[in-house]
Amino acid sequence: MEISVQPIILSGGSGTRLWPLSREAYPKQFWPLVSADSLLVETALRIHRLDSAIQTLAPMVVCNESHRFLVAEQLRLRGFEDNTIVLEPFARNTAPALTLAALLTNTDGFDPVLVVLPSDHLIQNESRFRKLLVHACKLAHQGQVVTFGIVPSKPETGFGYLQVGNSIDEFTAELTSFIEKPDSKTAQQYLSSGNYLWNSGIFVMRASIWIRELQNHCSKIYDSCVQAKQKGAWDGPFFRAEKELFSHCPKDSIDKAVMEKLVQDPNQIKISVIPMDVGWSDLGSWGALKECQMSDEHGNVKKGDVFSHCTKNSLLYSQSRFLASVGIDNAVVIETADAVLVANKEYSQEIKQVTEYLQESGRSEHVFHNQIHRPWGSYEQIDQGEGYLVKRLTVNPGESLTLQLHHHRAEHWIVVKGTAKITRGTDVFLLAENESTFIPVGEKHCLENPGKTPLKIIEVQSGSQLNEEDVIRFELQ
Repeated sequence: MEISVQPIILSGGSGTRLWPLSREAYPKQFWPLVSADSLLVETALRIHRLDSAIQTLAPMVVCNESHRFLVAEQLRLRGFEDNTIVLEPFARNTAPALTLAALLTNTDGFDPVLVVLPSDHLIQNESRFRKLLVHACKLAHQGQVVTFGIVPSKPETGFGYLQVGNSIDEFTAELTSFIEKPDSKTAQQYLSSGNYLWNSGIFVMRASIWIRELQNHCSKIYDSCVQAKQKGAWDGPFFRAEKELFSHCPKDSIDKAVMEKLVQDPNQIKISVIPMDVGWSDLGSWGALKECQMSDEHGNVKKGDVFSHCTKNSLLYSQSRFLASVGIDNAVVIETADAVLVANKEYSQEIKQVTEYLQESGRSEHVFHNQIHRPWGSYEQIDQGEGYLVKRLTVNPGESLTLQLHHHRAEHWIVVKGTAKITRGTDVFLLAENESTFIPVGEKHCLENPGKTPLKIIEVQSGSQLNEEDVIRFELQ
């Protein structure tokens, strides 16, 4: 019998420990940290067409509403069609996220096996992982709940642990308990015993089983999500949970809401665990990212325009400028267009303190990069002074900005690359490379890319008000 599998990719994290690269508006799952693909796309590719006996459906991604176009565009560019993107108006941890997804899939008698995956993890031995995942899907199809535990390589204090019992079959063992993050002494004892695994956060089960067990063990989450789903709305591939109803949903993880309770109650359905040693990392810090990269003869990992001298065991990452290091050891140096991080690698878990400081100070460097992504493309601020602002716009093929006008600023557009279709008042015309146009104050205007390559524009704004408050938008006719 063919097994229907619905991948559920949870993409709600903000990745604060990878600041300044990872930020709230563009967190780590959208960055190509270990290959040419983003971590989100790697996750989707990893579970694509698992086995001839398994019908793997298009991924369902649960994400923050502000990330919806990032998710849609990254998946589209890698050939994933018919995706469902579930939008959370508020972050409520993984249990509500999974519940919304399960409710959307478990309809009209359809009860697929859910493969629940974080969007921001690395798995290097994908063939081994896929083999284990196929086995888990077959068990879940029979009504079991399966999770994955990572064979530990060191006494890690940053992960939760799974205690393993007797073997069930070639791949699977009994799961006897979930354990919170231990201290270093306890973590060493876990490593020495061989009976403990790192908690990967990967779960496999039927949609109906999750819904039933959540209703039994955490009815408040179940009730809130059912109501938010019933009052929610579709917008193309996007499903928006009803904002007000979802705001009352308790925050909780999959583990705490259901899984720990199943393990503790002998009368409940059993959870089995599959130990795996597949080159896994949660990429939760710059130190963890360095461990996954190929080092040079001095133990350094270098990305971008980097020069090093008398430097050892360091991660050197340059995004926009030349970066030089001399005489340092065991360091993390990360350069972006608007921020630089210098840290001892042993303190890479403490980088979240920087984002907390930025938030408390009312700054924006923990949220946005210089490059801001929009549904139509992106823009970067190049320069700003009294009465002027300069941006670099990139408009994707076939996309357009909204028809709009400004009461307090004029704009000058210069085409650097591609062809632009300009609407200015009642005039509609094309601009080629090295051509420009002027948009007076109060003039309706629109910018489109009719071509097949990205359109690059330099925009110079001038006036007394240079912010989003001076934007009046109109529907295109």
